[in-house]
Amino acid sequence: MIIRSLLLRHGRRALPKSTTPSGTLRRRTLTGSPSIQQQEQQQAPKNTLPSEIRDPTDRIAQDFAFFHHQKAHTQHLGTTVASHYRPHELVANPPRPQDITLELLMASQAHIGHATSLWHPANAKYIFGVRGQHDPIHIISLDVTAAYLRRACKIIKGVTARGGLVLFVGTREGQARAVVRAAELSGGCHLFTKWIAGSITNGQQILGACAKKVVDENDVSIPGFGDQLPLTAALKPDLVVCLNPLENYTLLHECGLHNIPTVGIVDTDVNPTWLTYPIPANDDSLRSVQVICGALGRAGEEGQKTRLARARQGIVVRMPSHGLNPPTDGQAERDLEIEERARLAEVAVQEELMIEAEAAAVEHVRQRRAVKDSEAPDAELAELAALEDGGSVEAAMFDRSLKRGQDEDEYDAEEDTLQSYERDRPLSSEELAEALAVDEQSGFDQDEFVSPDDAPERSDRV
Repeated sequence: MIIRSLLLRHGRRALPKSTTPSGTLRRRTLTGSPSIQQQEQQQAPKNTLPSEIRDPTDRIAQDFAFFHHQKAHTQHLGTTVASHYRPHELVANPPRPQDITLELLMASQAHIGHATSLWHPANAKYIFGVRGQHDPIHIISLDVTAAYLRRACKIIKGVTARGGLVLFVGTREGQARAVVRAAELSGGCHLFTKWIAGSITNGQQILGACAKKVVDENDVSIPGFGDQLPLTAALKPDLVVCLNPLENYTLLHECGLHNIPTVGIVDTDVNPTWLTYPIPANDDSLRSVQVICGALGRAGEEGQKTRLARARQGIVVRMPSHGLNPPTDGQAERDLEIEERARLAEVAVQEELMIEAEAAAVEHVRQRRAVKDSEAPDAELAELAALEDGGSVEAAMFDRSLKRGQDEDEYDAEEDTLQSYERDRPLSSEELAEALAVDEQSGFDQDEFVSPDDAPERSDRV
């Protein structure tokens, strides 16, 4: 009964085969004719010395020379990562997609995952192993990270080369600079604050009032659509890059409802099915996020350069019209006039703010001077009280002279500030009218006034 169970469970492997050869195999082996090599070995004389005895150290010099030859030709291969970390370089000069290496990813701690108790089973194919005994963590395979990152870079390059809009999202602390830099390189948009739910599904109500503009194939703004843009629907991104999917599940869900592809960093505790193109890496390391985001931004920059180069050659990518009609006669001039008025109004507001700040500074200086003038008798009384208590007359006089010198220096500086303010500040309409009235009463003739530029040059020669 036991043997039958073994045979049913394990099949033929339950009982081992016999190690002795069968009779048929023995007969075939004995009847077979020997080969030529076997005949030569049988005919060769035994117990004879070889004709040449080679020294085992003969090839040491050749092997040494070959080693140095190979080293000279292969010493420039591979990558080199500096031993010190410079955070500003990853933002100012992010790496290109072809600069991504396993060494750079490991130096950026992209291989470190979360605790094994927090892992998501769908990430099993991205995990290389486990490190640690008491608090074990998962180790992400950097080969998979590099491959998936290069794939995402190709996706972004293709989208930007076809005139698509890429949205970079990173809402964790410290990700703002990397997100803004990547958006600048790829010519897209960025978001480093909280995602407003409904910005895609209900974009017309949330983003309908945002400013829009129409550009040509060379990214030059085209005027004349000012009356049509407020009525058009809000723009939707063609691709979304999310650096922290755990905090932006609503964003990823809205992208899925509108068939917008997504790219994002997936740690061992994140469900990779949330994203269209996941990148398995450490999303808690700021250096890892900067490396990945910088490479994606560089890929977008390459796509923009490719699109502009094709546009200069006359190859234009067909884009949706968004229901816009050609501008009417005079609409372009009116739009330019409106833009110029808005710019002048902004400049005027900035000038008013500067004037108010200078006036506040002058008022502060005057208040300080009034306080010092009121405190001067109190300071002299305090010095007299110190002399009555037995203090030194010379010390009191020295302190008074030193303080007086400091007060005079501060007074001169404040006086210069007041004079420069009175000299440089713009005149009000009342002051300007009063000055013109004084000039008319004094008989000032503007034609007789000679400017310094029109004055004859003075010669010091005799």
